[in-house]
Amino acid sequence: MEVREMDDSFLRNLSCAVLLDVRSPGEYARGHIPRAVSFPLFTDSERAEVGTLFIEKGKRAALLRGLEQVGPQMADFVRQAETLAPQGKLAIHCWRGGMRSASLGWLLETAGFDVLGIKGGYKAYRSYIHQSFADTAWPLLVLGGETGSGKTAVLHALAKAGEQVIDLEHLARHKGSAFGSLGEEPQPTPEQFENNLYHELCHMDSQRRIWVENESRAIGRVFQPSGFWEQFRKGIYVGMEVPYAVRLRSLAAVYGCFPKPDLIDAFLRIQKRLGGQHVQAAIANLEAGHMEAAAAIALGYYDKSYAMSHLKCAFSRILRFIPNPEASVMEQARELIRFADENKL
Repeated sequence: MEVREMDDSFLRNLSCAVLLDVRSPGEYARGHIPRAVSFPLFTDSERAEVGTLFIEKGKRAALLRGLEQVGPQMADFVRQAETLAPQGKLAIHCWRGGMRSASLGWLLETAGFDVLGIKGGYKAYRSYIHQSFADTAWPLLVLGGETGSGKTAVLHALAKAGEQVIDLEHLARHKGSAFGSLGEEPQPTPEQFENNLYHELCHMDSQRRIWVENESRAIGRVFQPSGFWEQFRKGIYVGMEVPYAVRLRSLAAVYGCFPKPDLIDAFLRIQKRLGGQHVQAAIANLEAGHMEAAAAIALGYYDKSYAMSHLKCAFSRILRFIPNPEASVMEQARELIRFADENKL
């Protein structure tokens, strides 16, 4: 089995082979290389048993027990691999590029597959992406604006117009506020969020600008990795300035479709910061169907919060962009592209 070093070229070209992650299901669930297929050599309980034997009785006892567990499944492993990779090309890894991947790699090569191993396994992958977050100079343009400015919609339009875009909220499955989980799928683990972020970045041209929406380091329960965050907070900030009335209507329209109990729960989550009186007023407005009045209370809080968040950043440049509120989102995106070109961003 050929073994390759971890690098960007390897990660970009993984589409040439089916990538099998032979760690246990629990290890895979905590975090895995994007596109990797879970192909566990052991179940979680089997892995725990073999690990305990290794500690208590040594390598030989652990090896023999592992063979007892895996032996009856060898034919099934080959059949599964044939279904997953009918072209016969596989890449394979475990935690450290050790016995699990070596054993399964031997079996699949014996069965006629072209198998490529990852030196150092998933551990090497995690070390590599964290080093890359810090070492690669990502040319970030941070698209900002107060709540309700329509940043996310413009960001999506920028992507459709051919710009390089990282959608942190999509990757995090969270919009970054107390209301951020509404309408979203469960968040990935913090580890998986980092993996998914790097997967997006490694397919981008680091010589061209990359748009990213202004976010706190914490997005729900996940965090921007330190190396990326340091570049993010020192990037070029482009702030959309949208009138309050437009932002209020937008906010009411976006969140007005969610069930009232979910909106009430979100207000209750910020009760200590917003104040009990304001929360009760927001709930009363929601119950009465006055969505804009409730949104105005939330907007008052988030506008102050947004102003404070800038104190945590040291943007290299701060630019103001005033979109035409009557223009379509795509027209606003095209205006923003012209603005960036004129300012040589």
